[in-house]
Amino acid sequence: MRLFDRYILVFFVLLIILIGGCKRSSLENVTLSSSSGEKDTTYGYDPDQLITNDFDQIKKRGYLTAIVDNSSTGMFLYRGEPMGYEYELLSLFAASIDLELRFDITPSIEDGFRKLNAGHGDILAYNLTVTKDRQRFIEFTLPHNLVRQVLVQRKPDNWRDMKLHEIEKTLLRNPIDLIGKEVYVRKGSAYTTRLRHLSEEIGGDILIIEEFEELETEALIEMVADRHIDYTVADEDVALVNARYHPNLDVKTAISFPQQIAWGVRKKSPQLLDTLNAWIVKMKQTSDYYALYDKYFKSSRKSKERVESDFFSTDSERLSPYDSLIKLSADKVGWDWKLLAAQISKESRFDPDALSWVGARGLMQIMPKTGQSYGYRNLYNPDQNLKAGAEHILWLQDVWSELDDTTERAKFVLASYNVGQGHVQDAARLAKKYGKNPLLWSDVAVYLRLKSKKKYYNDPVVKFGYCRGDEPVDYVNDIFYRYSRYLQMDQSASTSQE
Repeated sequence: MRLFDRYILVFFVLLIILIGGCKRSSLENVTLSSSSGEKDTTYGYDPDQLITNDFDQIKKRGYLTAIVDNSSTGMFLYRGEPMGYEYELLSLFAASIDLELRFDITPSIEDGFRKLNAGHGDILAYNLTVTKDRQRFIEFTLPHNLVRQVLVQRKPDNWRDMKLHEIEKTLLRNPIDLIGKEVYVRKGSAYTTRLRHLSEEIGGDILIIEEFEELETEALIEMVADRHIDYTVADEDVALVNARYHPNLDVKTAISFPQQIAWGVRKKSPQLLDTLNAWIVKMKQTSDYYALYDKYFKSSRKSKERVESDFFSTDSERLSPYDSLIKLSADKVGWDWKLLAAQISKESRFDPDALSWVGARGLMQIMPKTGQSYGYRNLYNPDQNLKAGAEHILWLQDVWSELDDTTERAKFVLASYNVGQGHVQDAARLAKKYGKNPLLWSDVAVYLRLKSKKKYYNDPVVKFGYCRGDEPVDYVNDIFYRYSRYLQMDQSASTSQE
């Protein structure tokens, strides 16, 4: 080749490299800036307008808001009580910093990111996979654990009649076999990124479908089990939990190496991040941390029992098999049915056969004498028990009829239901004597607690003597705590409380 021709060849090679580099550079930066030079605001992230609420502001505000989803490992209700791996971890953290914990239930991951960056929540707790792309928009805590992503697929319809090696032949074990297959994933999830990379690695297109923005991963897993779709992807621990109660699923095909799972916080919240990380380090040194993980991800019998129970729910629209009866009783007394359900959850955990050591029976723990006074004798019958309870609440509402505020009246009624109206009336008289408001529960509760002290139960205004007042006050607090959780399990309710 002549020297001139060599120069021409080198020139064109360099030109091709330069053009390719420019194209590659523009592609790498397409998510950072638009063609007009505008900043990318994916997930609501704008570095110039980012909310700066940090730990000091959160402490001053008095509560911490976590953004979570409804799932059998995130947050759910069982026998009327909030449960879930993320829920319990977050509760432990909030208790360690002495803050009230609130929840914003948000099924969409993308919406969760936006709410975090808009300041509607402080912690994003979705069992999130740590990725470089996400690190541009939020800060991640230290990882809770390491988890692989796995393919969720269905066994043959007649798999129970087949031998293991026969079943194995029908399942996808080599990722190459995913070429040309439709895989449904949660929109905005790390599964999309992983499947795109996997397509590059295997040299063929996996058909990634993100049509279900509002569906959690567990809902997609159930769609595979019910034959609506053939494949989805999930973190291995979540997949294994769901495979326990969908035995026709196979979750053994890994499509990734172990990846970090963590919580997310806003950028410009270094104090909160440091506080969370310090707590995670400390918690990982305790047996409670690992016992909690085992409880939700490794205890197959208990987790299956919970999820298959009539008392399991991922929202507050169904709390027990007795909801229709509870709603009728709630209408009769003029309460939100979820408040009455919270009381029943506290009394009996929705067990119609519950019997206390003092002889109280059934869902609302009615004493036989009380039930008979309203004409109901079979207190183990849910219908009769709830009717007797409603009658007693109506009677107590007449006792406290001077209270106009329905929420305040409900608190006085609940305390009276637990300990008797006489002790609560004593506490109201003490509150008035000491210059407090006898019609305000927070003031009366102070003196109800004090009725266990001689100075107060011997006071001339007291007619019913000694009372272990901590119990009814805690009873009211716990019922309203459960009630608030039920409201927060409802997406619209949680949004209204932001």
